Amino acid sequence: MSVDKFIQDGQDAKVVERIHTKIVDMLTAGEYIQYISLQKKPAVTLLPDSITISNRRIFLCEFTKLGLATNFEIFSWNDIKDIAFKEEIFGSKVTVIPFTGENLTIDYIPKVQARKLYQLIKTALENPSGHKSEEPTPTVLEQKPPEQFTLPVQPVVDEPATRPVTAENKEDEIIEQTGISVSEDDELTQKLKKLKTLYDRQLITQSEYENKKSELLSQL
Repeated sequence: MSVDKFIQDGQDAKVVERIHTKIVDMLTAGEYIQYISLQKKPAVTLLPDSITISNRRIFLCEFTKLGLATNFEIFSWNDIKDIAFKEEIFGSKVTVIPFTGENLTIDYIPKVQARKLYQLIKTALENPSGHKSEEPTPTVLEQKPPEQFTLPVQPVVDEPATRPVTAENKEDEIIEQTGISVSEDDELTQKLKKLKTLYDRQLITQSEYENKKSELLSQL
């Protein structure tokens, strides 16, 4: 991959290529390098410290043991509280301020590169890429009331009231259900009634009453 776009502010192409190769191996899916800034001391700097910015993280790199080893300090934008830089006679001192731990400073960053770092980091902190913003939880006043479920209204059907059965309305009920009036006595019933009336008036004896009643009932 070409590193030409990372050497437009006076960076050493060979050092940029070396750092770029290391950091590319650490990038996550969808992550890409935006800027690489190199330390430039007044004397010759063979293995300068560097600050690399991706769309998700910041990489602080320090070569050690004559370039045989490399120390990285890596922070996501959620870990960074702020960025500060101070212009001096020879370059600028750039300080990364994390939420926890000590501040990390790299000096002798060329002033043009320091300004570019400040701009990119401030933009990333205000709008951290690679992270979805969560919708704020509505306040109590904004929350919608729970939906009210109304049961369907059942039509009211007037049912006839059931009247109590008494001696007075028993005859009416029988007439209503059978269509036969109990007052309309047949001939046998009339004879039994007359026989009972004679007995009640003591016009016949009990023996005569029983015999005559049995005779009438045998006709059924």
